[in-house]
Amino acid sequence: MNRTQPNTLALARGVPIEVSENGVVLNLPGTEYQLHLLVDAPVDVQLHKSVRGRIVARAKRVDIVRAGGRFIEPVYGRPRRIQGRVVATDPTANTITVNCGTPMICHLTADQQPDDFAEGSLVSFDVERGARFEPTLRSSP
Repeated sequence: MNRTQPNTLALARGVPIEVSENGVVLNLPGTEYQLHLLVDAPVDVQLHKSVRGRIVARAKRVDIVRAGGRFIEPVYGRPRRIQGRVVATDPTANTITVNCGTPMICHLTADQQPDDFAEGSLVSFDVERGARFEPTLRSSP
């Protein structure tokens, strides 16, 4: 099993279309997605300017699936279900990074381990409430 750190593979690119004290609505460029994500602290980003950061979520039971594509459900709102390919694993943090249209770091439940999922595996799962955005770069002026 290839164990890679998700740091370089986990940066999502988006455009904030709404920002509040405890959340951000992030539009994923080239898509209709408008993800409602929490933030740990108020974010200093400009509306309608590209920003990079990490999207972090807690996965419910992750299943390997044999067919389908990459998606986030619903298109508008908080992520509730995702499907995509595993692009990285982190056994220390008990996470997998899934490309579901954008990279998303997903914490696994206690009964699942990153070693259960080979890189390139197509996985599908529900997401618990509380998915958050952690900006890493400020938007450009």
